[in-house]
Amino acid sequence: MFHLNVRHLLLQQQLRSLTDTAFNPKMGWTHCIVLFLYVSACVSWRLPEPEPVMHGAVQSPNYPQPYSPNLQEQWDLSVPEGYQIRLTFTHLDIEASAGCYYDSLTVLYDAKILGKFCGHENSADGHHPGTQPILSPGNTLTLIFQSDDSNPERHQNVGFSAQYQAIDRDECSEPEPDDGSGPLCSQICLNTLGSYVCSCHHGYELRPDQRSCMSSCGGGIFDEPEGYLFSPGYPNPPPHAVSCQYIISVEAGFTVSLNFTDNFHIESVDTEQGPNCIHHWLEVTIPEREPIKLCGGKSPGLIATNSNTVTLDYHTDDEGQSRGWSLDYSTNRVKCPIPGDVAMGRVTPILTEYFYRDYIFVRCDQGYKLMMDGEEITSFSTMCQNNGQWHLPLPECHIIDCGEPEPLLNGRWVFLSGFDNQYLSVVQYHCNEPFYTLLGGINVMFTCEADRKWRSNNDIVINPICIPVCGQPTKLLTGYQRIIGGSEAPENTIPWQVMLSVDGGRGGGMVIADRWIMTAAHNLVHDGNPASKDTVRIYMGLTDVKSLLGSPVYAASIHIHPEYNNPNLLDYNNDIALIKLQDQITFNSSIMPICLPAEGATYVTGEMGLVSGFGITETNNRRILTNKLKYVQVPVVEQAICSNSVALLKRNRDNVPDLTNNMFCAGVPEGKKDSCQGDSGGPYALRHDGQFWAAGIVSWGVDCGKQGTYGVYTRVANYVGWINTTMQEN
Repeated sequence: MFHLNVRHLLLQQQLRSLTDTAFNPKMGWTHCIVLFLYVSACVSWRLPEPEPVMHGAVQSPNYPQPYSPNLQEQWDLSVPEGYQIRLTFTHLDIEASAGCYYDSLTVLYDAKILGKFCGHENSADGHHPGTQPILSPGNTLTLIFQSDDSNPERHQNVGFSAQYQAIDRDECSEPEPDDGSGPLCSQICLNTLGSYVCSCHHGYELRPDQRSCMSSCGGGIFDEPEGYLFSPGYPNPPPHAVSCQYIISVEAGFTVSLNFTDNFHIESVDTEQGPNCIHHWLEVTIPEREPIKLCGGKSPGLIATNSNTVTLDYHTDDEGQSRGWSLDYSTNRVKCPIPGDVAMGRVTPILTEYFYRDYIFVRCDQGYKLMMDGEEITSFSTMCQNNGQWHLPLPECHIIDCGEPEPLLNGRWVFLSGFDNQYLSVVQYHCNEPFYTLLGGINVMFTCEADRKWRSNNDIVINPICIPVCGQPTKLLTGYQRIIGGSEAPENTIPWQVMLSVDGGRGGGMVIADRWIMTAAHNLVHDGNPASKDTVRIYMGLTDVKSLLGSPVYAASIHIHPEYNNPNLLDYNNDIALIKLQDQITFNSSIMPICLPAEGATYVTGEMGLVSGFGITETNNRRILTNKLKYVQVPVVEQAICSNSVALLKRNRDNVPDLTNNMFCAGVPEGKKDSCQGDSGGPYALRHDGQFWAAGIVSWGVDCGKQGTYGVYTRVANYVGWINTTMQEN
């Protein structure tokens, strides 16, 4: 055990003594350990390479304070190989003297003085560098600053401050060296950052010296749209056998053309069939075609390959003296077929030939639309593809249609020209005569225009409107008789007549518009309260009450004149009301509106008017409620006579209403011709220029048809403004 410990201790001491540390100027510090007999291990740590200095600053001692006398300072500046140093002074203020004899800053490159400076920017003597930088020929620069033992301006001269930086050196533009070694590169010199590289023209490659070029064979793939190729050594024979391949492959959509120069010579053997390419040849291979072998002394001239890829294989042996060949290759775009014509359309642009990437457009003539695969398209263009085909077939131009013309309520349209609502078709609108007429009475024609809209030939009429014809029944009465004992009205002779049922009571009214009925206000007011619209039923279109009752029309709203006030049935002033219908009426022979009074309408005494209604009639001296529409003709009574008759009645009877200027009388002195109960609200119609107009509304009277009394009617002409306003606002 003792011996073992001693040996272990001795081994440790030996190891310590054999451990050494050394500095390798290339490797850095190295630690080596002897592990055991004759065996050692060393681990090295390489010192990091210092980063190359690319810029810096230099200043005189004590700058920006005045420098001291008897100075001698030197700065050796360097940047990486391949760069120059540009020195720029930011300030220089050194004692001025002729030739900078006393104090100076000297700039040298490789012991050659580039400049010696002193003075300051505005000094008369000395030599100041100004703002112009100094460029060293190489990558080093030396600055030496010195001052003598006296400086009368030392309290003012502060020395210099300068910046320097590495500037890339353009070796390629420098003149050839004087040692006769020739240019840096024998063919192409490319400047790089801090250095340069050499390159060669096509057909050559760099020698191992990376400067000079030697002939090469082949050259990879040529993909530029044009270029120049030639055989090795051309126009002289190559020094040895060659086997070269040149591949021209350009973008799809272009075809390659080879244009050989006249100076063409590839050795051949002449036969009866022509030159035979046995030992030397140039083989031209185009995809999907048999290769072509070329030789002899005649240039093949221009070869259009019609392909975007062509391979040239050039072969010679060590014998023979083929001088070779050269060619220019160019490319042309692939051609597409002429697109053809489009009926009722135009193809643009029109060219004699179309090539790859050319576009054509199709526009239809006015009034036609582009169609493709049964669908309308807004525009069309197609491109010539690299395979020589258009990427889309041409569309078709179909005539446009404007769709069905707008329907005309209570009217229709007919084609004057064209059909199927096509472009330039013309339609004319007609109303359902004789019950409707075009507003303004203008014959309106509409044409299908290119914008697919029907447009009017009349700037005033944008949309035709059919307005009802009023007061012109399709059948006229042959004679007028009285209602009290009067005659039954034939069908379609008084088509504006309306029978009202209000809470079961019967009254009259008249159609004045397709959704409006005019009647007496007292028909719709009971005990001072307006009737509910739900209690009102309107019947029209027939002359028999039993038939009428099967088809009532319902009220949408009731409009009583706002100044009508008759709680005691003694004040029938403003006895007028309007009923708006829930549904619109379509006019025909049996239902037609009566005209409203024209502006300034007059009531001429003695003018005969037509009164009609379903009220009480007299049969065999009995008064009964008629089931047939009755009519009678009675004249307008002079207002003074009417007033006197009312005054006479007032003297003899109580509860006789007043006569106002909103009323007029109609009837005959002898009586027997009058309206009566059940006729209230019905029409008193006057006829002018073939049209019946609503002169009055049956309002009130005393003793129907009694001698010396007259029927009293609401003077409608006084209410035209209120009627129109009510209808417009509701």
